[in-house]
Amino acid sequence: MDMPTPATPHGGLVISEHCRKMSSILTLVGDKWTVMIVMVLTGRPRRFNDIKRTIGGISQQMLTRTLKALERDGMVSRTVYPTVPPQVEYALTAMGQSLAVPLRALGGWAGDHMGEIEGNRIRYDLSKAERVGGLGEVVGV
Repeated sequence: MDMPTPATPHGGLVISEHCRKMSSILTLVGDKWTVMIVMVLTGRPRRFNDIKRTIGGISQQMLTRTLKALERDGMVSRTVYPTVPPQVEYALTAMGQSLAVPLRALGGWAGDHMGEIEGNRIRYDLSKAERVGGLGEVVGV
């Protein structure tokens, strides 16, 4: 049986090595750009500009950075074709495809509850504004 890794101090908290590693992974897979890239690549391999156009709103630098991180972690493969200019295609690996399963479920949950969440936000902001004494505090209204 494996012995647990001893806890180490980190910023005033005690966090095990396992938790730090888990946090690193969850930071990547929980990032909105990662989620969107994985969902775009679920259907088929795509070229860089196709991914960028499909997602919209992502900068070239952020797309490059996220694709490199996903490639490093083994979730995306990068294939360079020997053409002039070279063509590069990105695809999900088997691990990336397995990540798409819970992400689709999360996206479905978000879609199912979007209206309810928006209504709750509006009610919360309005009640907070009433407590403060005016609508000037309401964000987005």
